[in-house]
Amino acid sequence: MPLDFTAIDFETANSSNASACAVGLARVRDGRIVATTGWLIHPPAGHDRFFELNTRIHGIRAEDVIGAKDWTEQLGDLAAFAGADVLVAHNAGFDMAVMKRACEATGDECPPYRYACSLQVARKVYQLESYRLPFVAAEAGFADFPHHNATADSVACAHIMIDAARRVGAHDIEGLAEAAAVRVCQIAITEAPAISFAVA
Repeated sequence: MPLDFTAIDFETANSSNASACAVGLARVRDGRIVATTGWLIHPPAGHDRFFELNTRIHGIRAEDVIGAKDWTEQLGDLAAFAGADVLVAHNAGFDMAVMKRACEATGDECPPYRYACSLQVARKVYQLESYRLPFVAAEAGFADFPHHNATADSVACAHIMIDAARRVGAHDIEGLAEAAAVRVCQIAITEAPAISFAVA
């Protein structure tokens, strides 16, 4: 199996995991980034207040998402880009919680993606003083990117996994996870009405 996956990163409007306001995606095929995309999201109702702290981090304001697709509308675009890939994120527990909680807030079925965490991989493969995304990405040869820009962060995450796989001699995500002694997990499916996105 080749090293194929989609790296993903969410930014949130406030302290609620459901408050997704931006997503970035990077598609990797055979160990190379072949496509990237990203867009703003209007957070789900009840989770759409923008905290000053969050805006200071990522620069996204309430007025920026006026006219952006809401969570339900954009979920199809996300699923279309990621397909049946394993998702990878830096601190994946956060990003998978965003997907799950936003779907719960809107009544959408959360796609049951399998996922791996580049932060966990980095802690096993690299010896660094800090495992924050910019430091790990720099070690992987990808430096000076606009951190907290969702697309840039997803690209950085992709570079980390590609470099880590090279260092341990892994040819796919499962091999990398095994070499780094981390798990490839799956988003737990919860019952919900509305739209269904099947992932093979």
